[in-house]
Amino acid sequence: MRGLMGTVVAVVGVVAIGAGQAAAQGTWYPSKYGKDDTLGAVNNLSPAGVLAAAKLVRTGKVYALGVTTGAATPAYGTRSFQIFTQAGAPEPLGSSRTTYHDDFLATWVGIGSQLDGLGHLGIDHVYYNGHRDTEFLRPNGLALFGTDRIPPIVTRGVLLDVADLAPGTAVNRPQIEAAVARQKTPIGKGDVVLLHTGWLAAKGGDKQAFLASEPGLGKGGAEYLASLGVVAVGADTWGVEIIPSEDPKEAFPAHQILLAKNGVYVLENMNVGPLAADRAFEFLFVLGQPRFEGAVQATINPVAIR
Repeated sequence: MRGLMGTVVAVVGVVAIGAGQAAAQGTWYPSKYGKDDTLGAVNNLSPAGVLAAAKLVRTGKVYALGVTTGAATPAYGTRSFQIFTQAGAPEPLGSSRTTYHDDFLATWVGIGSQLDGLGHLGIDHVYYNGHRDTEFLRPNGLALFGTDRIPPIVTRGVLLDVADLAPGTAVNRPQIEAAVARQKTPIGKGDVVLLHTGWLAAKGGDKQAFLASEPGLGKGGAEYLASLGVVAVGADTWGVEIIPSEDPKEAFPAHQILLAKNGVYVLENMNVGPLAADRAFEFLFVLGQPRFEGAVQATINPVAIR
């Protein structure tokens, strides 16, 4: 009987733990955009927002926010990039003597300037809106959350200039509100927010130093921006958030807050230095990502127009 009771107690304990975990998970899903939603914060985009953002164009100056990606580009973990080029047909084609070249990419998609989709990062195998990875992870592309399904992001962009931060410095609500007040650029629903830390310009040429640590968004900052209804958050760093984390035992907690809990997309390695140099703190933001079916991430080159 004692053995049986011990077994019962153990089973009850496991059930209780499972129920507690489920309750904790239930605090962040279903999504505020609906229990069946798979798009997240892009639901905050609207035609009215596009029209309002278009009115920010005053000079017509265009900024490429993507960096050039190559074999030497600093990349997380074992990610790498290689392009192969070759001549086409050995003989010119037709009477017009047409010749051509082709190229082939052998690359991780999450390299260089990139968009993290909602299938990229979760919490204990649970992703945006409570979907477990077993529901959508496939070897030939995601069954849910593919970045090909994200609509074009055309909206108001806001640059927060928080440059010259030391490595390991967190950008949280006080720092965000201070930058907003200084720049007079309130953040609104449907905006894309980009951080200028200066890290890409300072360390981008040194792969080891660039990846070792970085200033960036803290957990409080991620929660605050998500509460404002922003569509995406990016930075001129490879991780967007502070590395190492505020709690060194945690791994990418701001990504969890943005992607898994709130459906806010993450834009990494954004070339925002030229925007900061021109004090272009608000602008028309335009992104049409490549529509690779089922992709987890996307290598991107967003455009800012002011």
